[in-house]
Amino acid sequence: MLAPTLFHAAKSRAVTSTPRLLTLPARQLASTWASVKAGPPDAILGVTEAFKRDQDPRKINLGVGAYRDENGKPYVLPSVRKAEELVINAKGDKEYLPITGLADFTKNAAILAYGKDSVPVKENRVAITQSISGTGALRIGGAFLQRHYPHSKTIYLPTPSWGNHTPIFRDSGLEVKQYRYYDKKTVGLDFKGLVEDLKAAPSKSIVLLHACAHNPTGVDPTNEQWKEISDIVKEKEHFPFFDMAYQGFASGDTDRDAFAVRYFVEQGHQIALSQSFAKNMGLYGERVGAFSLVCADPDEKARVDSQVKIIVRPLYSNPPVHGAKIAGTILSDPELYQQWLGEVKGMADRINGMRSSLKDLLVKDLNSKLNWDHITNQIGMFAFLGISPEQVAKLCQEHHVYLTADGRISVAGITPHNVQHLAESLHKVTSN
Repeated sequence: MLAPTLFHAAKSRAVTSTPRLLTLPARQLASTWASVKAGPPDAILGVTEAFKRDQDPRKINLGVGAYRDENGKPYVLPSVRKAEELVINAKGDKEYLPITGLADFTKNAAILAYGKDSVPVKENRVAITQSISGTGALRIGGAFLQRHYPHSKTIYLPTPSWGNHTPIFRDSGLEVKQYRYYDKKTVGLDFKGLVEDLKAAPSKSIVLLHACAHNPTGVDPTNEQWKEISDIVKEKEHFPFFDMAYQGFASGDTDRDAFAVRYFVEQGHQIALSQSFAKNMGLYGERVGAFSLVCADPDEKARVDSQVKIIVRPLYSNPPVHGAKIAGTILSDPELYQQWLGEVKGMADRINGMRSSLKDLLVKDLNSKLNWDHITNQIGMFAFLGISPEQVAKLCQEHHVYLTADGRISVAGITPHNVQHLAESLHKVTSN
Protein backbone atom coordinates (compact mmCIF):
# COMPACT_ATOMS: atom_id res chain seq x y z
CA MET A 1 0.00 0.00 0.00
CA LEU A 2 1.25 3.46 -0.90
CA ALA A 3 2.13 5.81 1.88
CA PRO A 4 -0.45 8.61 2.29
CA THR A 5 1.80 11.29 0.77
CA LEU A 6 2.71 9.12 -2.21
CA PHE A 7 -0.96 8.14 -2.70
CA HIS A 8 -2.07 11.79 -2.79
CA ALA A 9 0.73 12.65 -5.19
CA ALA A 10 -0.21 9.83 -7.56
CA LYS A 11 -3.86 10.78 -7.37
CA SER A 12 -2.98 14.40 -8.12
CA ARG A 13 -0.98 13.41 -11.22
CA ALA A 14 -3.87 11.23 -12.48
CA VAL A 15 -6.40 14.02 -12.01
CA THR A 16 -4.31 16.69 -13.68
CA SER A 17 -3.31 14.49 -16.65
CA THR A 18 -6.86 13.51 -17.65
CA PRO A 19 -8.06 16.95 -18.90
CA ARG A 20 -5.04 17.25 -21.19
CA LEU A 21 -6.12 14.04 -23.02
CA LEU A 22 -9.70 15.27 -23.36
CA THR A 23 -8.74 18.66 -24.79
CA LEU A 24 -6.86 17.35 -27.85
CA PRO A 25 -8.32 19.01 -30.98
CA ALA A 26 -10.76 16.66 -32.75
CA ARG A 27 -9.09 17.31 -36.11
CA GLN A 28 -5.93 15.58 -34.85
CA LEU A 29 -7.84 12.26 -34.39
CA ALA A 30 -7.97 10.96 -37.95
CA SER A 31 -10.69 8.39 -38.75
CA THR A 32 -9.59 4.86 -39.47
CA TRP A 33 -11.67 5.00 -42.67
CA ALA A 34 -10.60 8.43 -43.88
CA SER A 35 -8.89 6.96 -46.96
CA VAL A 36 -11.93 4.94 -48.09
CA LYS A 37 -13.20 6.32 -51.41
CA ALA A 38 -16.86 6.43 -52.40
CA GLY A 39 -17.81 3.63 -54.78
CA PRO A 40 -19.75 4.24 -57.99
CA PRO A 41 -23.53 4.24 -57.63
CA ASP A 42 -25.47 1.17 -58.71
CA ALA A 43 -26.89 1.76 -62.20
CA ILE A 44 -30.26 0.14 -61.49
CA LEU A 45 -30.74 1.80 -58.10
CA GLY A 46 -29.94 5.15 -59.71
CA VAL A 47 -32.75 4.64 -62.22
CA THR A 48 -35.19 3.75 -59.45
CA GLU A 49 -34.20 6.76 -57.35
CA ALA A 50 -34.72 9.11 -60.31
CA PHE A 51 -38.09 7.49 -60.96
CA LYS A 52 -39.19 8.00 -57.34
CA ARG A 53 -38.27 11.70 -57.45
CA ASP A 54 -40.33 12.26 -60.61
CA GLN A 55 -43.82 13.61 -59.86
CA ASP A 56 -45.23 13.18 -63.38
CA PRO A 57 -48.19 10.74 -63.39
CA ARG A 58 -47.04 9.28 -66.73
CA LYS A 59 -43.70 8.10 -65.37
CA ILE A 60 -42.60 4.53 -66.14
CA ASN A 61 -39.85 2.54 -64.41
CA LEU A 62 -38.32 0.01 -66.81
CA GLY A 63 -35.16 -0.53 -64.79
CA VAL A 64 -36.31 -3.01 -62.13
CA GLY A 65 -35.41 -6.63 -62.86
CA ALA A 66 -38.44 -8.12 -61.14
CA TYR A 67 -41.79 -9.27 -62.49
CA ARG A 68 -44.75 -6.93 -62.23
CA ASP A 69 -48.39 -7.70 -62.94
CA GLU A 70 -50.63 -5.90 -65.46
CA ASN A 71 -51.05 -3.07 -62.94
CA GLY A 72 -47.32 -2.70 -62.38
CA LYS A 73 -47.49 -4.26 -58.90
CA PRO A 74 -45.32 -7.00 -57.32
CA TYR A 75 -46.86 -10.41 -57.86
CA VAL A 76 -46.89 -13.42 -55.55
CA LEU A 77 -47.74 -16.63 -57.39
CA PRO A 78 -50.86 -18.43 -56.05
CA SER A 79 -48.86 -21.69 -56.02
CA VAL A 80 -46.29 -19.99 -53.78
CA ARG A 81 -49.06 -18.84 -51.44
CA LYS A 82 -50.40 -22.40 -51.22
CA ALA A 83 -46.96 -23.92 -50.69
CA GLU A 84 -46.14 -21.40 -48.00
CA GLU A 85 -49.41 -22.18 -46.22
CA LEU A 86 -48.52 -25.87 -46.25
CA VAL A 87 -45.06 -25.09 -44.87
CA ILE A 88 -46.47 -22.96 -42.05
CA ASN A 89 -49.21 -25.46 -41.19
CA ALA A 90 -46.61 -28.22 -40.88
CA LYS A 91 -45.23 -26.29 -37.88
CA GLY A 92 -41.67 -27.36 -38.60
CA ASP A 93 -38.73 -26.31 -36.49
CA LYS A 94 -36.16 -23.61 -37.21
CA GLU A 95 -33.08 -25.81 -36.99
CA TYR A 96 -30.07 -25.34 -39.26
CA LEU A 97 -30.14 -27.02 -42.63
CA PRO A 98 -27.14 -29.13 -43.67
CA ILE A 99 -24.36 -27.14 -45.34
CA THR A 100 -25.59 -28.16 -48.79
CA GLY A 101 -29.20 -27.32 -47.97
CA LEU A 102 -32.60 -28.98 -48.04
CA ALA A 103 -32.25 -32.35 -49.75
CA ASP A 104 -35.87 -32.48 -50.99
CA PHE A 105 -35.35 -29.13 -52.68
CA THR A 106 -31.96 -29.83 -54.28
CA LYS A 107 -33.04 -33.25 -55.55
CA ASN A 108 -36.00 -31.75 -57.38
CA ALA A 109 -34.06 -28.68 -58.52
CA ALA A 110 -31.65 -31.03 -60.30
CA ILE A 111 -34.56 -32.85 -61.98
CA LEU A 112 -36.06 -29.53 -63.09
CA ALA A 113 -32.78 -28.44 -64.66
CA TYR A 114 -31.40 -31.66 -66.11
CA GLY A 115 -34.71 -33.44 -66.80
CA LYS A 116 -36.41 -36.43 -65.20
CA ASP A 117 -34.70 -38.75 -67.70
CA SER A 118 -31.23 -37.26 -67.18
CA VAL A 119 -28.59 -40.00 -67.04
CA PRO A 120 -26.29 -38.16 -64.57
CA VAL A 121 -29.25 -37.58 -62.23
CA LYS A 122 -30.33 -41.23 -62.42
CA GLU A 123 -26.77 -42.40 -61.86
CA ASN A 124 -26.37 -40.15 -58.80
CA ARG A 125 -23.44 -38.21 -60.18
CA VAL A 126 -24.73 -34.62 -59.97
CA ALA A 127 -23.19 -32.81 -57.01
CA ILE A 128 -25.67 -30.11 -55.97
CA THR A 129 -25.92 -27.62 -53.14
CA GLN A 130 -28.56 -25.11 -52.17
CA SER A 131 -27.28 -21.56 -52.58
CA ILE A 132 -28.17 -17.96 -51.79
CA SER A 133 -30.09 -17.61 -55.07
CA GLY A 134 -28.25 -17.41 -58.39
CA THR A 135 -25.66 -14.94 -57.12
CA GLY A 136 -24.60 -17.35 -54.39
CA ALA A 137 -24.51 -20.25 -56.84
CA LEU A 138 -22.18 -18.33 -59.16
CA ARG A 139 -19.96 -17.35 -56.22
CA ILE A 140 -19.67 -20.96 -55.02
CA GLY A 141 -18.95 -22.06 -58.57
CA GLY A 142 -16.29 -19.41 -59.07
CA ALA A 143 -14.55 -20.39 -55.83
CA PHE A 144 -14.72 -24.10 -56.68
CA LEU A 145 -13.24 -23.59 -60.15
CA GLN A 146 -10.52 -21.31 -58.80
CA ARG A 147 -9.47 -23.98 -56.31
CA HIS A 148 -10.03 -27.18 -58.25
CA TYR A 149 -10.25 -26.65 -62.01
CA PRO A 150 -6.76 -27.76 -63.06
CA HIS A 151 -6.44 -26.17 -66.50
CA SER A 152 -7.26 -22.47 -66.29
CA LYS A 153 -8.08 -19.67 -63.90
CA THR A 154 -9.68 -17.53 -66.62
CA ILE A 155 -13.39 -17.31 -67.31
CA TYR A 156 -14.81 -15.87 -70.54
CA LEU A 157 -18.05 -13.88 -70.28
CA PRO A 158 -20.30 -12.74 -73.15
CA THR A 159 -20.22 -9.05 -74.07
CA PRO A 160 -22.37 -7.72 -72.53
CA SER A 161 -23.30 -9.87 -69.55
CA TRP A 162 -25.15 -9.41 -66.29
CA GLY A 163 -23.36 -6.62 -64.44
CA ASN A 164 -22.70 -8.75 -61.36
CA HIS A 165 -20.91 -11.54 -63.25
CA THR A 166 -17.57 -9.74 -63.43
CA PRO A 167 -17.27 -8.81 -59.72
CA ILE A 168 -18.51 -12.25 -58.65
CA PHE A 169 -15.84 -14.07 -60.59
CA ARG A 170 -13.08 -11.57 -59.87
CA ASP A 171 -13.82 -11.82 -56.17
CA SER A 172 -13.66 -15.60 -56.59
CA GLY A 173 -10.06 -15.24 -57.77
CA LEU A 174 -10.65 -15.85 -61.48
CA GLU A 175 -9.39 -13.65 -64.29
CA VAL A 176 -12.28 -12.33 -66.35
CA LYS A 177 -12.15 -11.96 -70.13
CA GLN A 178 -14.84 -11.51 -72.77
CA TYR A 179 -16.11 -13.08 -75.96
CA ARG A 180 -18.29 -11.31 -78.51
CA TYR A 181 -22.01 -11.86 -78.18
CA TYR A 182 -24.23 -8.89 -79.02
CA ASP A 183 -24.24 -7.11 -82.39
CA LYS A 184 -25.32 -3.48 -82.02
CA LYS A 185 -25.88 -3.14 -85.77
CA THR A 186 -28.43 -5.95 -85.98
CA VAL A 187 -29.60 -5.69 -82.36
CA GLY A 188 -29.11 -9.45 -82.33
CA LEU A 189 -26.57 -12.20 -81.78
CA ASP A 190 -23.04 -11.78 -83.12
CA PHE A 191 -22.74 -15.50 -83.75
CA LYS A 192 -19.75 -15.16 -86.06
CA GLY A 193 -17.85 -13.18 -83.43
CA LEU A 194 -18.88 -15.61 -80.70
CA VAL A 195 -17.59 -18.59 -82.69
CA GLU A 196 -14.32 -16.86 -83.57
CA ASP A 197 -13.64 -15.85 -79.97
CA LEU A 198 -14.40 -19.27 -78.48
CA LYS A 199 -12.11 -20.85 -81.05
CA ALA A 200 -9.38 -18.31 -80.33
CA ALA A 201 -9.53 -18.71 -76.55
CA PRO A 202 -6.83 -20.94 -75.02
CA SER A 203 -7.91 -24.57 -74.84
CA LYS A 204 -9.60 -25.69 -71.63
CA SER A 205 -10.73 -22.16 -70.70
CA ILE A 206 -13.85 -21.66 -68.57
CA VAL A 207 -16.76 -20.24 -70.59
CA LEU A 208 -19.88 -18.74 -69.02
CA LEU A 209 -23.07 -19.34 -71.01
CA HIS A 210 -26.54 -17.91 -70.35
CA ALA A 211 -28.87 -20.90 -70.64
CA CYS A 212 -31.88 -18.81 -71.73
CA ALA A 213 -33.20 -15.23 -71.70
CA HIS A 214 -29.74 -13.66 -71.92
CA ASN A 215 -29.38 -10.83 -69.43
CA PRO A 216 -29.27 -7.99 -70.41
CA THR A 217 -29.96 -8.35 -74.15
CA GLY A 218 -32.75 -10.95 -74.35
CA VAL A 219 -30.87 -12.41 -77.34
CA ASP A 220 -30.47 -16.20 -77.31
CA PRO A 221 -28.82 -18.61 -79.75
CA THR A 222 -31.12 -20.90 -81.70
CA ASN A 223 -31.06 -24.62 -80.92
CA GLU A 224 -28.90 -25.21 -83.99
CA GLN A 225 -26.48 -22.51 -82.87
CA TRP A 226 -26.34 -24.10 -79.41
CA LYS A 227 -25.35 -27.37 -81.06
CA GLU A 228 -22.53 -25.63 -82.91
CA ILE A 229 -21.40 -23.93 -79.69
CA SER A 230 -21.33 -27.34 -78.01
CA ASP A 231 -19.14 -28.71 -80.80
CA ILE A 232 -16.69 -25.82 -80.45
CA VAL A 233 -16.56 -26.13 -76.67
CA LYS A 234 -15.89 -29.85 -77.05
CA GLU A 235 -13.24 -29.32 -79.74
CA LYS A 236 -11.43 -26.71 -77.63
CA GLU A 237 -11.99 -28.71 -74.41
CA HIS A 238 -13.45 -25.63 -72.74
CA PHE A 239 -15.32 -25.97 -69.46
CA PRO A 240 -18.96 -24.74 -69.76
CA PHE A 241 -20.51 -22.93 -66.80
CA PHE A 242 -24.23 -22.27 -67.37
CA ASP A 243 -26.14 -19.51 -65.62
CA MET A 244 -29.85 -20.42 -65.72
CA ALA A 245 -31.74 -17.69 -63.89
CA TYR A 246 -34.92 -17.77 -66.00
CA GLN A 247 -35.95 -21.39 -66.60
CA GLY A 248 -39.64 -21.35 -67.54
CA PHE A 249 -39.77 -17.59 -67.25
CA ALA A 250 -38.22 -17.10 -70.70
CA SER A 251 -40.50 -19.03 -73.05
CA GLY A 252 -43.10 -20.27 -70.58
CA ASP A 253 -41.80 -23.84 -71.01
CA THR A 254 -39.28 -25.18 -68.49
CA ASP A 255 -38.13 -27.94 -70.85
CA ARG A 256 -37.60 -25.61 -73.79
CA ASP A 257 -35.63 -23.17 -71.66
CA ALA A 258 -33.35 -25.96 -70.45
CA PHE A 259 -32.47 -27.12 -73.97
CA ALA A 260 -28.87 -25.90 -73.96
CA VAL A 261 -28.08 -27.35 -70.53
CA ARG A 262 -29.56 -30.75 -71.36
CA TYR A 263 -28.01 -30.90 -74.82
CA PHE A 264 -24.52 -30.17 -73.49
CA VAL A 265 -24.91 -32.88 -70.85
CA GLU A 266 -26.17 -35.36 -73.46
CA GLN A 267 -23.06 -34.58 -75.51
CA GLY A 268 -20.83 -35.55 -72.61
CA HIS A 269 -19.88 -32.15 -71.22
CA GLN A 270 -19.30 -32.06 -67.47
CA ILE A 271 -20.98 -28.73 -66.90
CA ALA A 272 -21.34 -26.43 -63.92
CA LEU A 273 -24.78 -24.92 -63.41
CA SER A 274 -26.20 -21.99 -61.46
CA GLN A 275 -29.97 -22.00 -60.86
CA SER A 276 -32.17 -19.26 -59.45
CA PHE A 277 -35.77 -19.47 -58.28
CA ALA A 278 -36.13 -15.71 -57.85
CA LYS A 279 -37.76 -15.05 -61.20
CA ASN A 280 -39.63 -18.23 -62.06
CA MET A 281 -41.19 -18.59 -58.59
CA GLY A 282 -41.14 -14.93 -57.63
CA LEU A 283 -39.06 -15.81 -54.56
CA TYR A 284 -36.86 -12.72 -54.85
CA GLY A 285 -36.41 -12.00 -51.16
CA GLU A 286 -36.23 -15.66 -50.14
CA ARG A 287 -32.92 -16.09 -52.03
CA VAL A 288 -33.43 -19.65 -53.26
CA GLY A 289 -30.93 -21.14 -55.70
CA ALA A 290 -28.71 -24.11 -56.42
CA PHE A 291 -25.22 -24.81 -57.74
CA SER A 292 -24.41 -28.14 -59.34
CA LEU A 293 -21.61 -29.99 -61.11
CA VAL A 294 -21.92 -33.05 -63.33
CA CYS A 295 -19.40 -35.65 -62.19
CA ALA A 296 -18.01 -38.84 -63.70
CA ASP A 297 -19.39 -41.24 -61.07
CA PRO A 298 -20.87 -41.32 -57.54
CA ASP A 299 -17.42 -41.52 -55.93
CA GLU A 300 -16.28 -38.36 -57.72
CA LYS A 301 -19.56 -36.72 -56.74
CA ALA A 302 -18.91 -37.49 -53.08
CA ARG A 303 -15.45 -35.92 -53.27
CA VAL A 304 -16.79 -32.85 -55.05
CA ASP A 305 -19.56 -32.53 -52.45
CA SER A 306 -16.99 -32.54 -49.68
CA GLN A 307 -15.05 -29.70 -51.28
CA VAL A 308 -18.20 -27.66 -51.95
CA LYS A 309 -18.99 -27.92 -48.23
CA ILE A 310 -15.50 -26.62 -47.42
CA ILE A 311 -16.21 -23.57 -49.60
CA VAL A 312 -19.70 -22.91 -48.23
CA ARG A 313 -18.89 -23.33 -44.54
CA PRO A 314 -16.82 -20.12 -44.09
CA LEU A 315 -19.03 -18.14 -46.48
CA TYR A 316 -22.38 -18.49 -44.69
CA SER A 317 -22.36 -21.93 -42.99
CA ASN A 318 -25.91 -22.96 -43.90
CA PRO A 319 -28.53 -21.69 -46.38
CA PRO A 320 -31.92 -20.32 -45.25
CA VAL A 321 -34.75 -22.79 -44.84
CA HIS A 322 -38.09 -21.05 -45.47
CA GLY A 323 -37.79 -20.31 -49.19
CA ALA A 324 -36.25 -23.70 -49.86
CA LYS A 325 -39.24 -25.39 -48.22
CA ILE A 326 -41.61 -23.37 -50.40
CA ALA A 327 -39.73 -24.20 -53.61
CA GLY A 328 -39.26 -27.81 -52.56
CA THR A 329 -42.97 -28.18 -51.81
CA ILE A 330 -43.92 -26.88 -55.26
CA LEU A 331 -41.43 -29.09 -57.05
CA SER A 332 -42.41 -32.25 -55.14
CA ASP A 333 -46.21 -31.88 -55.09
CA PRO A 334 -47.63 -32.97 -58.50
CA GLU A 335 -50.72 -30.77 -58.26
CA LEU A 336 -48.83 -27.68 -57.10
CA TYR A 337 -46.13 -28.32 -59.68
CA GLN A 338 -48.65 -28.31 -62.53
CA GLN A 339 -50.26 -25.17 -61.14
CA TRP A 340 -46.85 -23.49 -60.96
CA LEU A 341 -46.04 -24.45 -64.56
CA GLY A 342 -49.27 -22.75 -65.64
CA GLU A 343 -48.47 -19.62 -63.65
CA VAL A 344 -44.94 -19.42 -65.05
CA LYS A 345 -46.37 -19.66 -68.54
CA GLY A 346 -48.84 -16.92 -67.65
CA MET A 347 -46.02 -14.58 -66.62
CA ALA A 348 -44.03 -15.34 -69.76
CA ASP A 349 -47.11 -14.88 -71.93
CA ARG A 350 -47.81 -11.48 -70.38
CA ILE A 351 -44.27 -10.32 -71.09
CA ASN A 352 -44.38 -11.63 -74.66
CA GLY A 353 -47.75 -9.95 -75.11
CA MET A 354 -46.27 -6.61 -74.04
CA ARG A 355 -43.44 -7.09 -76.54
CA SER A 356 -45.98 -7.59 -79.33
CA SER A 357 -48.10 -4.63 -78.22
CA LEU A 358 -45.11 -2.28 -78.13
CA LYS A 359 -43.91 -3.37 -81.56
CA ASP A 360 -47.40 -3.12 -83.09
CA LEU A 361 -47.90 0.39 -81.72
CA LEU A 362 -44.56 1.55 -83.13
CA VAL A 363 -44.97 -0.05 -86.54
CA LYS A 364 -48.70 -0.08 -87.25
CA ASP A 365 -50.11 2.83 -85.24
CA LEU A 366 -47.20 5.28 -85.24
CA ASN A 367 -45.76 4.26 -88.64
CA SER A 368 -42.18 4.18 -87.40
CA LYS A 369 -39.74 3.73 -90.27
CA LEU A 370 -37.31 1.79 -88.10
CA ASN A 371 -37.12 -1.98 -87.83
CA TRP A 372 -38.43 -3.06 -84.42
CA ASP A 373 -38.37 -6.82 -85.02
CA HIS A 374 -35.78 -7.23 -82.29
CA ILE A 375 -38.42 -6.40 -79.65
CA THR A 376 -40.28 -9.64 -80.40
CA ASN A 377 -37.23 -11.65 -81.50
CA GLN A 378 -35.64 -11.21 -78.08
CA ILE A 379 -36.91 -13.26 -75.16
CA GLY A 380 -37.29 -13.06 -71.41
CA MET A 381 -37.63 -10.22 -68.97
CA PHE A 382 -35.14 -7.88 -70.61
CA ALA A 383 -34.89 -6.24 -74.01
CA PHE A 384 -32.25 -4.11 -75.66
CA LEU A 385 -34.00 -1.33 -77.57
CA GLY A 386 -30.96 -0.56 -79.72
CA ILE A 387 -31.05 3.17 -78.96
CA SER A 388 -28.23 5.57 -78.07
CA PRO A 389 -27.41 6.95 -74.60
CA GLU A 390 -28.56 10.36 -75.87
CA GLN A 391 -31.95 8.91 -76.80
CA VAL A 392 -32.14 7.19 -73.41
CA ALA A 393 -31.50 10.55 -71.73
CA LYS A 394 -34.33 12.13 -73.75
CA LEU A 395 -36.71 9.35 -72.74
CA CYS A 396 -35.91 10.01 -69.09
CA GLN A 397 -35.77 13.80 -69.13
CA GLU A 398 -38.51 14.64 -71.61
CA HIS A 399 -40.88 11.68 -71.41
CA HIS A 400 -40.45 10.36 -67.84
CA VAL A 401 -39.49 6.87 -69.06
CA TYR A 402 -36.68 5.44 -66.93
CA LEU A 403 -34.24 2.77 -68.14
CA THR A 404 -30.53 2.06 -68.02
CA ALA A 405 -28.11 4.08 -70.15
CA ASP A 406 -27.37 1.15 -72.45
CA GLY A 407 -31.00 1.02 -73.63
CA ARG A 408 -31.98 -2.06 -71.64
CA ILE A 409 -35.56 -2.26 -70.41
CA SER A 410 -37.37 -4.66 -68.15
CA VAL A 411 -40.35 -5.71 -70.26
CA ALA A 412 -42.12 -6.69 -67.04
CA GLY A 413 -42.44 -2.96 -66.33
CA ILE A 414 -44.63 -2.48 -69.41
CA THR A 415 -48.38 -2.72 -68.79
CA PRO A 416 -51.55 -2.19 -70.84
CA HIS A 417 -51.84 1.16 -69.01
CA ASN A 418 -48.44 2.57 -70.01
CA VAL A 419 -47.48 0.89 -73.29
CA GLN A 420 -49.09 3.66 -75.39
CA HIS A 421 -47.04 6.37 -73.65
CA LEU A 422 -43.90 4.26 -73.98
CA ALA A 423 -44.44 3.68 -77.71
CA GLU A 424 -45.17 7.35 -78.41
CA SER A 425 -42.13 8.45 -76.38
CA LEU A 426 -39.85 5.93 -78.07
CA HIS A 427 -41.12 6.98 -81.49
CA LYS A 428 -40.46 10.64 -80.74
CA VAL A 429 -36.86 10.16 -79.62
CA THR A 430 -35.99 7.83 -82.53
CA SER A 431 -37.72 9.61 -85.42
CA ASN A 432 -35.59 12.76 -85.43
